[in-house]
Amino acid sequence: MGYSGIFSPDEGNYPVVCVHEAVTGKPCPSCGLSHGFSLIVRGRLSEAIEWNSYSLRIFLFFFLQLLMRVGLSIWYIKIPAPALRNNLIAADSSVTVVMFLLAFWPMLRFLVTSF
Repeated sequence: MGYSGIFSPDEGNYPVVCVHEAVTGKPCPSCGLSHGFSLIVRGRLSEAIEWNSYSLRIFLFFFLQLLMRVGLSIWYIKIPAPALRNNLIAADSSVTVVMFLLAFWPMLRFLVTSF
């Protein structure tokens, strides 16, 4: 998210290029994510979706993960019982896997069908 705030979507000066597009000449599902994230950080959601239709769902995944990491870390420290801590870790892991699959499914499908 810091990366998205630093690089301006209007200047397009992103230091990371898409290797897939550089090699094949064809865009991959992640092309435009950096640009889309920069636009989301600036509140320009419709433009972000134009750059990459998955940018909002992936940005939300990372944003929610950030909130979850902070909140669950605090909660983990406050829980005295090891058994409850283990339950918290298991629940967190399960929720994270489901969120990951929902956010990245189109990209995963692309990778599987590409090989």
